[in-house]
Amino acid sequence: MQIITQYSVYNNNTLRERALTMFHRGMGGWWQYLSAEDSNESNIDRHLLQRVWQYARPYQGRITIILLAISLSVLLGLLPPLIYRRLIDTTLPNKDYTELNLLALGMIAVPISSGIIQVVQRYHSSTVGEGLIRDLRQTLYGHMQQMSLRFFTNTKTGEIMARLNNDVVGAQRAVTGTLISIITNTTRVIFTLSIMLSLNWQLTIISIAILPLFLVPARKVADRLRDITRQSFDLNADMNILMNETLNVSGVLLMKLFGRQSDTYNKFKRRSTAVADIGVRSAVIGRWFFMALGAISATGTALVFWYGGHLVLTGVFTIGTIIAFAAYLRDLYGPISSLVNARVDFTTSMVSFERVFEVLDLPHEICDPKNAHDLFRPDGQIRFDNVYFSYGTHSDSTGLSPSPSLSNIKRPYARRSDMYATNTHTNPPNKAISEHSWILNNINFTIKAGQLAALVGPSGAGKTTLTYLLPRLYDPTDGCIHIDGFDIKDVSLDSLSQTIGMVTQETYLFHDTLEANLIYAKPEASSREITEACTAANLTEFIGALPDGLATIVGERGYKLSGGEKQRVSIARVILKDPRILILDEATSSLDSRSESLIQSALKPLFIGRTSLVIAHRLSTILAADIILVIENGAIVEKGSHQDLVVQNGLYSELYNTQFHGRS
Repeated sequence: MQIITQYSVYNNNTLRERALTMFHRGMGGWWQYLSAEDSNESNIDRHLLQRVWQYARPYQGRITIILLAISLSVLLGLLPPLIYRRLIDTTLPNKDYTELNLLALGMIAVPISSGIIQVVQRYHSSTVGEGLIRDLRQTLYGHMQQMSLRFFTNTKTGEIMARLNNDVVGAQRAVTGTLISIITNTTRVIFTLSIMLSLNWQLTIISIAILPLFLVPARKVADRLRDITRQSFDLNADMNILMNETLNVSGVLLMKLFGRQSDTYNKFKRRSTAVADIGVRSAVIGRWFFMALGAISATGTALVFWYGGHLVLTGVFTIGTIIAFAAYLRDLYGPISSLVNARVDFTTSMVSFERVFEVLDLPHEICDPKNAHDLFRPDGQIRFDNVYFSYGTHSDSTGLSPSPSLSNIKRPYARRSDMYATNTHTNPPNKAISEHSWILNNINFTIKAGQLAALVGPSGAGKTTLTYLLPRLYDPTDGCIHIDGFDIKDVSLDSLSQTIGMVTQETYLFHDTLEANLIYAKPEASSREITEACTAANLTEFIGALPDGLATIVGERGYKLSGGEKQRVSIARVILKDPRILILDEATSSLDSRSESLIQSALKPLFIGRTSLVIAHRLSTILAADIILVIENGAIVEKGSHQDLVVQNGLYSELYNTQFHGRS
């Protein structure tokens, strides 16, 4: 022991430099381990971190303040052990009352100052975290808004909600929790080791000698918890999907009508139990992990006390120094344990960013082209040229690509912008699709400006699908659609939306007032315009009978209104929009005679001065049409006027005799 002591006196500087070198090598290897990847580890690579940083970049100033606050807080937190050492080794033996008073004041001032700094740090870190997540959520919502209708028909609503809620909140935890913890604990470890080296390098070497033992449980646990976290997100999404589908008006109505409450409850019970089970599994693995870290920390502490006790007994150490050193051990092993655990937390919390970026990497199938053309005062001429369409796929120059949806995302996370393709150019029909798979097959027709065109055909022929192509709810798999000679893919989506108005067979109303649902088509509409639209749609009498008039809440999906009332509201909404081109699914066959008569009256002013494409369900509409398009199996088999088609004894003549004859 004396040899060691004497050697340390003569070679103190050299050995300290050697110890620092060993420490930096150890820490460097340790940090390299934390960021290393092997074939079984998560793909948390530089690209992912760079994408996260893109969202943090606007907050660089606040991040600098956070780092400074963390450094000051850590430094202040390391002062108490030095105060204890001074108190035990100098102040008390010398009976220095003045210094005793100053040290007592210091013990009060340190936590107060540190607390104030931590409040400042917390304010800025929460501002950064909440702002970053706000930006991420807004970006995600905006991106999903621009996805085509195909995406939403292929993806469950509950899964979309899970991405917007659970995953974004998980990403927030990574920023405001894990990353701040890593920075704080890294700073604390560096400062603590610096002070410990200044006190005694031998004890410091013993303290850091057990660092490799901390890495063993981390290697075993990190990937397992990452996989469990991924499974947990998926199971939560499944549970959310079921809740979203069954806990709404339509879902509850269906359950009650078919008496499936018990079966649905059992299904929910299984899914919620799976979520609970995986939560227990994650908690148990985490507890074993912390137990291992605690045992390793206890071993290191025992070694330091054993060797430090010998130094005290031989007179090399003072009692105050060993007490201060013991206090610093807590400040060393605690942050190291947190840093090792941070690897686990970091990999699991970054799963949330991965899942968010997976959605953001889904390309927009339908988007504005470069140098998009605006339709200014359009005439409304419509032309379909060799249009083909299939719901299952969309095409690019290389052939068929999978429809973008959350179910098509492959894991682990990687850039997948080339997984999907957008249909921005016309290509010849892809022969990979069977002729029987086309929903629309070689559609060709022209509707002149101001004309009324009626779509007629058996159920499932493709009539509604055809109307969805004109406003670009879907893009054709092949072929072109023109308005006033412009390919609609070269027209801006906003301009196209302003030009086209659509009344669908199933009317959707928001859970809001009647007025709010009407002005959704034109937010700046005046009271006079709203009144005129309601009058044209035969809604005046109905609104007058409501106790709150236009301020009446229509209920979820408009369930407080009848089918005919909802249809007339949707017609008034389109009248308020005043589009140049009207698309109408004239679904009145399921309504009572009075509602049908009111809707038919409301439709008449809609056709005046507009180009109209109507899926006809009444003979009166067909007779008024300038051109009738007869669709069967996705193809136009006949077209012409009523008089021309009746005498041809084809499909139209058959439909006329079986469905329309005798109806007025």
